[in-house]
This record gives sequence, structure tokens and C-alpha cells, in this order.
Amino acid sequence: MAAQLRPQRLSDDQLFDWLRLLRSENVGPRTFRALVERYGGARTALDVLPELARRGGAQRPIRLAAPGEIEQELAAARKLGVRFLALSEPDYPPLLREIDSAPPLLAFRGRAEALQQPAAAIVGSRNASAAGLTFAERLARGLGRAGYVVVSGLARGIDQRAHAATLESGAVGVLAGGHAKPYPVEALPLIERMVEFGAVVSEAPIAQEPRGRDFPRRNRIVSGLSLGVIVVEAARGSGSLITARFALEQNRQVFAVPGSPLDPRAEGTNDLLKQGATICTGVEDVTTALEPMRSRDQFSDRSENGQEGRGKRGWFEIGAEATDAGHDSVGAAGGDGERLDALRDRIAALLGPAPIALDDLAHAADASVRETRVALMELELAGRIEFSAGDRVAAIF
Repeated sequence: MAAQLRPQRLSDDQLFDWLRLLRSENVGPRTFRALVERYGGARTALDVLPELARRGGAQRPIRLAAPGEIEQELAAARKLGVRFLALSEPDYPPLLREIDSAPPLLAFRGRAEALQQPAAAIVGSRNASAAGLTFAERLARGLGRAGYVVVSGLARGIDQRAHAATLESGAVGVLAGGHAKPYPVEALPLIERMVEFGAVVSEAPIAQEPRGRDFPRRNRIVSGLSLGVIVVEAARGSGSLITARFALEQNRQVFAVPGSPLDPRAEGTNDLLKQGATICTGVEDVTTALEPMRSRDQFSDRSENGQEGRGKRGWFEIGAEATDAGHDSVGAAGGDGERLDALRDRIAALLGPAPIALDDLAHAADASVRETRVALMELELAGRIEFSAGDRVAAIF
């Protein structure tokens, strides 16, 4: 049996190891969690990573993040005033912890308490109409007065207008790249004002330029931080609709502002309304729907046992680097190892380019979800699969 998972702050050495594991090749949020829980800590996981990747079918040695690379990132973080929150720590954002792909480490500037308050996201078109911008500003101000932090992605248009309207009540911005490479650059003055009362967060390495694939990843954090997502304007195919999809998969409330059928910027929001999103014509529509969720125990100071509320995702064991009893350096030995090798091959054969839910994959493979996760961990380290929202997985060809 694994040791009891418990909340605990990372030491400097543990933070270094977590960063190094997270910055190593093919280690995504789900695989990071599986590695740390299975091997008792990031340092032990780093030791076994090359063998796990080989077992998963890697064609070349996996690249481990160099210690010097992590030292540079930590130095850059200190220079910018960036701090790290680990998924295991009690002041990690409680709603974000719930999602399947929660960032193991969240780099942030600003006030940590802003990440503990009830939040709602406002997203929309970069090329917004004057009416859309005006409504976003009024909605953001109303949510701020009602005690909500407003979350968005710092993009031009609706996002930046919502941020600017809630600077004093608390705005949280989510970067697609690292803190040293804010995008768009024009948002930098806004960011510097936001960190006075709110926060700006990122899961990316400090010096990473945002890439195309990083924006959907950012969007899952925008929705993951929030009780609900309000889409003000969005054309069909807009990134704001990706945020709405993530919100649905994360069991968040989705709101849409209706618009003229003659305006392409309203096509996406009108489609959301047809699909069952809650109509938003004023701040009361949002606060009325979110109030019951706001009172849930994620935002209470203490749980029944007197500790910080844990949420459904549980905690990492981050104390001693203890491994599960009965495991060798890379997992089960002997006959169990052969059985898991066969299961991994069977799962790899079952996967295709279309994502499949983890539970469905386990059923098709006639395996437990836990065994399936172990096999997928090795396959991801080998670069053979990728995860998507909703705990779904697909093969990479």
C-alpha cells in the first residue's frame, strides 16, 4: 500500500526535483502525478524515467531536464518575483486541483489569496464589437462587486477589458507562455497592475515563448480556476469556445451572451445557447447560478477534520522518498511484470488517432483503471500517446 497522501509544502530540494521532472521530455501533468504517486517522490521518479520510457517503446533515450536548466529557471523566477505553488500544497487553487490535468506546479506573480477566492471567467473575441466590450466591462465590474475574482487569458479584446475592469477587486490572468515572455506584449502594463491586487499565473517554463498548442492548454486553466465561464462574443471556431468545452468537461457552468444573428462574432455564443448554455444578459444571471456552487467546501477555511479542504483529487506524498512495498525500481517484478508488459502492448494496439476515455479503454483492455494508467504512463514517456481533455487518450502516429 502507498503511504497516506497528505498536504505538505515543498522544500527547496523538492521544488527543484519537481521542476526537473516536469521539464523532462514527455512528462505531462497526468504522467507527472502517476510517477510521483507510484514512486513516492520526484527524485526517485527521475531515476527510473529512462527505463520506463524504454519499456514503453521509446526509440531513443528520453531527455531529462539538466540541473543547470532548472537552476536558470529558478534564478529567472526570483528576478521576476515569480513564486511556485505545488499541487500538493494547501494554498493551491482549490477548483483547479479538481481537474484531471491540473498543473503540478503553477508559477504565479501577485497575491496568492486571489487564487483562493471564488472566481468566474470572462472570455470572448479578440476583435470584439464596441457593444461586446462595454458589456464585458459592466459584467466584470458587477462580478467584482459581488465578491468574485475575474479570470481570463490576457488576450486582446474581451479578455483585457474584463481584466482592466477588475484591477482593484481582483483579476487573475493566465499566460500561455512563461512569465518572461508575456503575450501579447501589449498586455505587459496591464499585468504589472494586475499583480497588485490579483495574480498572473502560468504552467510554462519561465522563458518559454507561447506556441500554438499552448493556448488551448491555457484555456483549460482559465476554466479550471473558475466556477463558471461566460462567453461574451465568439465566432465559430473561436478559442473561447474551446474554453467553454473545457468548462463543460470540468463540470463548470457555461454562460453565453446572445448576439445579433447578423454578426459573425455572435455565431459561436448563439450556438452555445442552442446547445444548452445559460443565457447571460446581466450579472444577476451569473451570480444567481453560481451562488450555490460558491458555498461549496472548496472555499471553506477548514474541512471537518480541521485540515485544509482537500478536494476530490487528493494529495501527493512528498515527504520521504519512499516507494510502494513490493516494487522494484521500475514497477512490479516477475510474473506481474510480464503481465503488465502484455497489457501495455494490448493497450497500445487498441489506441488510434481518435481520443478514447480512460474508463472505456480499460474496459476494452479488460484491465483495471489503475493498471491502465501505469501502462499509459510508460507509453506517454515513450512519446507514443497524448492526453486530451476529459481524461481521454489517443495514439501518436
